[in-house]
Amino acid sequence: MAKRQFLKAKWTNLLMLNYEVDAAILMPHLPPGTILDTWQGKNLVSMVGFLFQETSMLRIRWPYHINFEEVNLRFYVRYFDGQGWKRGAVFISEIVPKPMIALVANNLYNEHYKAMPMRHEIIPVDDAHTRFSYEWKYRGEWCKLAATVNNKRSVIEAGSAEEFIFEHYWGYNKLTETRTIEYQVEHITWQTGEVKDYAFEAPIAKIYGPEFEPWLSREPISAFFADGSDVIVRAGSKFSI
Repeated sequence: MAKRQFLKAKWTNLLMLNYEVDAAILMPHLPPGTILDTWQGKNLVSMVGFLFQETSMLRIRWPYHINFEEVNLRFYVRYFDGQGWKRGAVFISEIVPKPMIALVANNLYNEHYKAMPMRHEIIPVDDAHTRFSYEWKYRGEWCKLAATVNNKRSVIEAGSAEEFIFEHYWGYNKLTETRTIEYQVEHITWQTGEVKDYAFEAPIAKIYGPEFEPWLSREPISAFFADGSDVIVRAGSKFSI
């Protein structure tokens, strides 16, 4: 039986730059009971920018918290629940412009939200391309995650790199050295658009930690875009090892 609905929204215009990192820098963030999920032997993290739209929490649309941006840094894990493997994401950093969102998510799910001023742009480049840009202001400096995307959309192919990045339907967070919280994310399979001319500009060491700077300063190994869809996040449950 599905757990009660915690959040419902549309997640749209998802831009992801994916970087290979050393597994050692992810281990302090690894939730107990999970293992790192690799793509062709590579440990990946993703810088993700997208829009929350028509958002409700606990079935309530809170004023001024309905439409907003998010930029996060995440990595990928698997968890065996005794019956099968679940593929999930773990969030290292999540930035939103709404302090209440950060407060609720951090307290209920042990997430890592911070509230900062944010803005975004969606600008047609020509008949075939659109520019998507997400920006957040850290200590007076505007940071950026942006790319130009082909307007043509494609279905995600089974076994593809896009499937590995986008097809995660569980979230995991570390509570203690022996305890983890798990929550389910529901959405349809998204359609993708080809990405070019991407940019990521931020003081990496200050926001994400000095251990990530050598890796996020490199060229990403891939860059993806998805239209997104309606999303439901279910209430979390806890387990111990």
